[in-house]
Amino acid sequence: MASSTTGLTRIIKAAGYSWKGLKAAWINEAAFRQEGVSAVIAIAIACWLDVDPITRILLIGSVVLVMIVEILNSAIEALVDRVGTDYHELSGRAKDMGSAAVLIAIILAVITWVTLLWQHLR
Repeated sequence: MASSTTGLTRIIKAAGYSWKGLKAAWINEAAFRQEGVSAVIAIAIACWLDVDPITRILLIGSVVLVMIVEILNSAIEALVDRVGTDYHELSGRAKDMGSAAVLIAIILAVITWVTLLWQHLR
C-alpha cells in the first residue's frame, strides 16, 4: 500500500522507522551489538589516527558497511523466522547467504584496515 505522505512529513516518518529498525537491531541482535561496539572503537581510532581524509573515510566506511550488511542480514533472518519455524532448504539458504554477506563485509573491512594501516605505519 503506497503512502500518501509527501515532503518533510515523509522524511520525518522515514527517520522514525529507521530509528525503530536500529533500536530493534540493538535490542534483538547480539551480533549487531558486538559489531556496533567494535565500529565505535574503530571509528574513534580512525579519527585519532594522523591520516589523510580519504584514508579516514575508507577506514570508517568499511566498518559502517559491516553494520549495514548486518542489519540487512538481521532483516532477512527476521523475515524467514516470521514465515515459519519448520526447516525449509530455501529458508536455510537465505539465512546462510545473509551470513556470508556479513562475513565478506568483515573480510573487506579487515583487508582495508590492514592495507591502509600498513601503508601509514611503514
